[in-house]
Amino acid sequence: MKRFVVLCLLLVQFYGYSQDKFLNEKPPVFPNCQAVEIDSLQQCFNKSVFDLIYNNYKVPQKVYDENYKGDVVVLFEVDTTGTFKVVYVDAIYNELKNETKRVFGAFPKITPATYNGRTTYKQYSISIRVPLVKYVEPSHDINVTNGLSKLEEAAKKEFDSIKSNLESYANQRFSSELNIQFTHSDYNRFDRSMNLIGTNSHTASKPFLYSEVSKYYDFEEEDKKLQKKKESWAGKKLWNDHLLQLRGKDYWFTIDPIFDLQVGKDTDADFSSTYNNTRGFVVQGGLGKKFNFYSAVFESQGRFADYVNRYSESLKAFGPDPAIIPGRGIAKRFKTDSYDYPVAEAYLSYSPAEFLNIQFGHGKNFIGDGYRSLLLSDVTSPHPFLKLNTKFWKLKYTNTFMWMKDVRDEVVEDKAFLTKYVANHYLSWNVSKRFNLGLFESVLWTNSNDRGFDINYLNPIIFYRAIEFETGQGAGNALLGATAKYKFSDDVNAYGQFILDEFSLSDIKGGEKSWKNKYGYQLGLKYYNAFNVDNLFLQLEYNRIRPYTYSHNTIVLNYGHNNQPLAHLWGANFSELLLIGRYRLNRWFADVKFIFGNRGFDYNNGTDNFSYGGDIYRDYNDRPFDTGVEINQGIKTKSFYGNLQAGYVVNPASNLKLFTDITIRNFDPNATTTETFDNNTVWFNIGLRTDLFNWYFDN
Repeated sequence: MKRFVVLCLLLVQFYGYSQDKFLNEKPPVFPNCQAVEIDSLQQCFNKSVFDLIYNNYKVPQKVYDENYKGDVVVLFEVDTTGTFKVVYVDAIYNELKNETKRVFGAFPKITPATYNGRTTYKQYSISIRVPLVKYVEPSHDINVTNGLSKLEEAAKKEFDSIKSNLESYANQRFSSELNIQFTHSDYNRFDRSMNLIGTNSHTASKPFLYSEVSKYYDFEEEDKKLQKKKESWAGKKLWNDHLLQLRGKDYWFTIDPIFDLQVGKDTDADFSSTYNNTRGFVVQGGLGKKFNFYSAVFESQGRFADYVNRYSESLKAFGPDPAIIPGRGIAKRFKTDSYDYPVAEAYLSYSPAEFLNIQFGHGKNFIGDGYRSLLLSDVTSPHPFLKLNTKFWKLKYTNTFMWMKDVRDEVVEDKAFLTKYVANHYLSWNVSKRFNLGLFESVLWTNSNDRGFDINYLNPIIFYRAIEFETGQGAGNALLGATAKYKFSDDVNAYGQFILDEFSLSDIKGGEKSWKNKYGYQLGLKYYNAFNVDNLFLQLEYNRIRPYTYSHNTIVLNYGHNNQPLAHLWGANFSELLLIGRYRLNRWFADVKFIFGNRGFDYNNGTDNFSYGGDIYRDYNDRPFDTGVEINQGIKTKSFYGNLQAGYVVNPASNLKLFTDITIRNFDPNATTTETFDNNTVWFNIGLRTDLFNWYFDN
């Protein structure tokens, strides 16, 4: 009897607890759920929420285009007035987050939840599947947050949020403050778009930022056109994607391998073959929207065509290293007839305001609209630099401060190369919709008298020549220049440059052709979509530089770095005509280049050791005469360089290209010396290259 009474009491207590649970706590109620029994109210609430989402949610087009499948996690509440409020949304696309907030913001007010008959708020978390599916119980659950605060609920989802972001990648590079890797062939893709009549673009100061080019060229759309349909992970990585790509709410970065694997044959050389074996990696990314970083490390061994090897060894620096590979850096001997030349490039890019970008790094820069630049080129080795790009109204102002090296034996102290400093100013002004005018000035100085980096040259608007006189005329070497561009139509524009190192008007009037008239000029013409053929580009360019330009009576003050010129790779004392054609179809490309030159070289023998003005690393006081100075004086040399290259872009994300090319070079001097002699070269090449920089073999 006692056991029966205890059992009855337990049953009554359980029944009372169950009744209290349903009577004391009730979920929010939609109008269509008013007649539903209390134990089914939560299920009706769930279904009503998902029906509203399914009927009103519009998945953004970008999500469809990228074939995304996944979940949008939402933390929301129904407050004491029955109003829906979104507390937190986690999704890999901002478009999904915005659409979720829009849909919940349109939910109707309902009867709020109650506890002990009093209204209360209720928090829930749900997952919205993309693509959308209709409500099926119980696969669609709405979870009560068990009384956690908003911050606690968001914190509990933080790790999963990071995980889901790491599993996908949005190409933020295309709108970033990163440089677009400067190669003439790749820049040709968007050159026309930036030069349409009426654009307020500035195209001389290179490399460009993605953020400035994306105003004129749709990188994402063009990238989609190149995508291959690959389902496997390996297929996507090989043909479409970066090797490693990570993305979070306020950060992203990518890692890619670097390859430049070439094999070829120089018909004029004694060795059996040429080759290049470069391996490395490149890391790039961003923190927030204004700060980006880039780093590339190259480890290389190579043997080139005989004329390139000879030129490399002519650039030899102080010490045991046998050569400087043009455009790369100092090389060690590898085996018996090859070179080992490691290179590293890196920079930080920060845009504190829309009109200002600041970069500090180790690399190269270029000023001009042509294939060559007479002001600042990328033919020399990478070097430290600080660059400020300021753009407002119709102006773009570029300040570049560079740290260079003179590596000749005679200037080395304590086995250390001499440091010299260069400060450049370039002002670009869009005078009209068709005409652009640029002004350039540069000064170079050394650490003489413990001068170091002269703070005077940090002034971004000062005239260097005035400072040079103030600090002593022998303190630096100043150059002045100008650029111009005129758009005849959207498909045709002309460009030019003028460089002035020294000038004597009286000597010009007297017709004496004085050595003091140290200047050069460039004239060029570009033709896009030539002859109504899409993506066919033609370019004509003429360059002419008088003897002794860029040189100085104090050799360390010449316009050079690592025994290479900072402007045209031929130095001075030459004239040159270039014909260039480029064509691109989807991933296929072809480039052809012809260069006709007239150059003047020094004799450098026992009877004639004069400087005839071509070698900028000679003292111009070593000249043989003061008047009658003409281009091509000294050893008159005719040269021809032709190159045909064709290939296929294997991976557009890393710019990995499969290519083959043939180079024909004829070098015909009118006198023979140990350094200057008749030479005819045919050089075949085939390779796989991550194309990140211009490499000039047309010396």
